[in-house]
Amino acid sequence: MIKKFIFLFLPPIILNFLKVLKKKLKKKNYLKKPEVQELGLYFDPEMAKVLDTWGERNTWIEIQHLLYDKKCKILDIACGTGKVIEILSKQNLSDIYGCDISDFLIEKAKSRGIDKDKLKVCDATALPYLENEFDFCYSIGSLEHFTLEGITKFLQSSKRVTKYKGFHLIPVSKSNKDEGWIHNYQSYFNNSEEWWLDICKNNFDNVEIMDSSWEDDISIGKWLILTKLNK
Repeated sequence: MIKKFIFLFLPPIILNFLKVLKKKLKKKNYLKKPEVQELGLYFDPEMAKVLDTWGERNTWIEIQHLLYDKKCKILDIACGTGKVIEILSKQNLSDIYGCDISDFLIEKAKSRGIDKDKLKVCDATALPYLENEFDFCYSIGSLEHFTLEGITKFLQSSKRVTKYKGFHLIPVSKSNKDEGWIHNYQSYFNNSEEWWLDICKNNFDNVEIMDSSWEDDISIGKWLILTKLNK
């Protein structure tokens, strides 16, 4: 009754303002800046099954092309169950190492027959490898799940341990706007291409971005190609 009374007597300009304000408040509640990375999902057997299949028609094909002629020492950051390492190893890219924060997923990688000496349980924001230990590194659908501070630390850590380039698959919002931290099956940043480029340019000497064929309802895939110019 009160709502009907308000709508009857308030001028249209005020009603429109209230509608816009309501939308903004809803959006603010839906999007937030994360203070901690959400990790519980990466110890779930059902998630391991998802990780074993989700990129087989797009990103896993693309990383094979990106690393096609690079027969050297490569690091898979946030390697999950090791499926991509297994695929690349069959392409004669045999010196591939992997790391992940989930010991559960690393055990899955070992069960594939991947050399346990090439796998580590660690945080991607503080990689326990030597400076320039790897020629190249890559990550697929991982970087966006870190906090803002975590993304910067991830990039800095990957730069330290890599001689030349890193290839990182991330989602960009279909609106190409900064939509913020999305709570979905996994929580992640769904922001604009420019947002990602700004962060990367603060940490790398040369930054390129390339289209991926991966997409979902609200995001499209992009490959960040980050070059370290050794001076």
